Amino acid sequence: MAMTAGKEEGQAARKEEEKFGIRFIEKHPSQSRLAELRIQSWPKWGCPPGKFALKYDAEETCYLVKGKVTVSVNGSSDYVEFGAGDLVVIPKGLSCIWDVSVAIDKHYKFDN
Repeated sequence: MAMTAGKEEGQAARKEEEKFGIRFIEKHPSQSRLAELRIQSWPKWGCPPGKFALKYDAEETCYLVKGKVTVSVNGSSDYVEFGAGDLVVIPKGLSCIWDVSVAIDKHYKFDN
């Protein structure tokens, strides 16, 4: 099952899905949930549209405030897509390509 669930497939389908080790935790978490996770205290990062090769040396939890990205694993034609309002966990050790179609603005935190 591809993790490109859009509005036509229903937003709830994204809860706790996983592909390439990337886990969708929630789509559009409530303000109380964001406060519980202290998202606003996490560092922010952003980037313009483009392709970026990334390797994760630690697990990252991120909440996308704005943007849209397609993530593919090096050497694979398969992908995961996520965007504004998604809370996702990216596993330690993942090497991937971020193909950013809409500029990203996100909060993130790393866990060892």
